[in-house]
Amino acid sequence: MDTFVIILESICVVAFAISGALVAIDKKMDIFGVTILGLTTSIGGGIIRDLILDITPPMSLRHPRIAIIAIVTSLIFFIPFIRKKIQEEEKIYNILMFITDSLGLGLFTVIGVQTAINNGFADNYFLQVFVGVLSGVGGGVLRDVLAGNRPYIFIKHFYATAALIGAIVCVALWNILGSLPSMLISASIIFILRVLAAHYHWELPKA
Repeated sequence: MDTFVIILESICVVAFAISGALVAIDKKMDIFGVTILGLTTSIGGGIIRDLILDITPPMSLRHPRIAIIAIVTSLIFFIPFIRKKIQEEEKIYNILMFITDSLGLGLFTVIGVQTAINNGFADNYFLQVFVGVLSGVGGGVLRDVLAGNRPYIFIKHFYATAALIGAIVCVALWNILGSLPSMLISASIIFILRVLAAHYHWELPKA
C-alpha cells in the first residue's frame, strides 16, 4: 500500500507541477517564477492537509523527493522549444491544463482521505471528506492566487464539487471495498466528472 501511495503521489506531483508551470508560462514569468508556481501547486494542498491533521513538519517538507520531482517537471516545461510551443498553441495549453489539473485533483483528493484515515481519524467521516477536498483543491488555489487569477475552483465548471463527490464516495466505499479499490474508483469518478462537466458545460448557479 505504501508503494501504491508513493506512486499515486508522484503522479499527482507531476500533474500539478505541469499545471502550475503552464499558468506561470502563460503569465510570462521567468524561470524562478515557473519553478515556484509548479512547486507550490504540487505541495500546497498536501501542506494544508498535513497542518490540519497536525502532521508536522508536513510530509512534503520531510522528503525532498516530492520537491525534486516538482522542480524538475517545472524546469522541463521551461525548455525553450516546449515553452514556445505552449505559448503559441492555445489548444495545447488548454488540453494540458485540463488533463493535469483534473488528474491531480482526483488523485490528491483520495490521498487526502487516506492520510486522514491513517492518522487516527478513521471514525471522523466529515474530517476525511473535508481534508480530501482541501488536499485536492489547495494547491490550485495557491497557484491561482500567486498568479493573480481568480481561483479556478470558483469559476470553472464542476471543479471543487467533483472533488467533494469523489471524497464522499471514497469514504463511503473504504470499509466496504478496502483502501486501494476505493481510491482508484473515487479518483476515476472525479476525473470522469470533470470530463463530462467540460463536455456538457455543467456549471453551478452563478450570481
